[in-house]
Amino acid sequence: MIEILSNAALATVQDLGRLGSLRFGVGTAGAMDDLALAAGNLLLGNEAGAAGIEIPVFPFKVRFIEDCAFALTGADCGARLDAAPLLPWWSHQARAGQVLTLGLPQGAQRASRALLCLPGGIDVPQVLGSRSTQMRGAFGGHEGRALRKGDLLRAAEPQRACRTGFGLVPPALALPQEIDGLIALRVLPGAEYLGFEAASRAAFWAGEWRITAQSDRYGYRLAGDPLQPVAPMELRSHGIVPGVIQVPHSGQPIIQMRDAQPSGGYPKFGTVIEADLWRLGQAPIGSRIRFIETGWDEAVAALEQKEAWLAKVARMVALRRSAPMGAAA
Repeated sequence: MIEILSNAALATVQDLGRLGSLRFGVGTAGAMDDLALAAGNLLLGNEAGAAGIEIPVFPFKVRFIEDCAFALTGADCGARLDAAPLLPWWSHQARAGQVLTLGLPQGAQRASRALLCLPGGIDVPQVLGSRSTQMRGAFGGHEGRALRKGDLLRAAEPQRACRTGFGLVPPALALPQEIDGLIALRVLPGAEYLGFEAASRAAFWAGEWRITAQSDRYGYRLAGDPLQPVAPMELRSHGIVPGVIQVPHSGQPIIQMRDAQPSGGYPKFGTVIEADLWRLGQAPIGSRIRFIETGWDEAVAALEQKEAWLAKVARMVALRRSAPMGAAA
């Protein structure tokens, strides 16, 4: 069990999302960086989709009420267990009474969210097949809300033996993708793509886009050269999913994120491919990003590459956990 010691604005319990309910008007929720959550779970021998704590605002502190293994992935936050510094993307062991502190994100990865995983995952009830927090609907996760000081959370398997003291090369380094030093995201052109002027389409791919302060788990609002339609477009509301890039009348795109509503009526310029959503989920507010035009085959290949990386992590962890005690990492 752990106790939250911070009034942790927007820290929530998340798994890989509430799939299969969009047709009922229920959004997916889930970790903004699903790769970090899955990797943290694998480090502990959990199922990749077990629930963890997503932390987007710092500092953040928790106290371990009992001895417990844990893994930290995502942003490098200069973590400490009491006074001892901890490595990011690493598995650790805590003793009862110790305090874990996460500071401000640092390092060259430019990540913005940390993930804390416990043995067996965070033990909260499933709602519609997921333990993810859906704050708009106030259900799932821990009481359907963000965590706050005094909350107590249990690990599903706190006494399970977990070998710790090893970690991973972060995917931002293992699977780099940048243009001119900026995070680059692959995008499939959308249904209304050709309804925008050729100059706007070209500028979208060639230019930089800033993630504005009006961005959150529902959507990332971008600032750049406005995207101009060939003619005004008025559409009926239609189904959308995380990653869809909509363009309101201002011409400044909005990328739908994990807590997005499942329908909308703005024109769809494109969709950030599923394999790159973790990169976007880690992009800090105020940072600049670039886009790469891609096709269906490339999108499928990118997803296979992401799954191959996770499979490699699972094999490495299995070998490390099965090695005799005292063997070299």
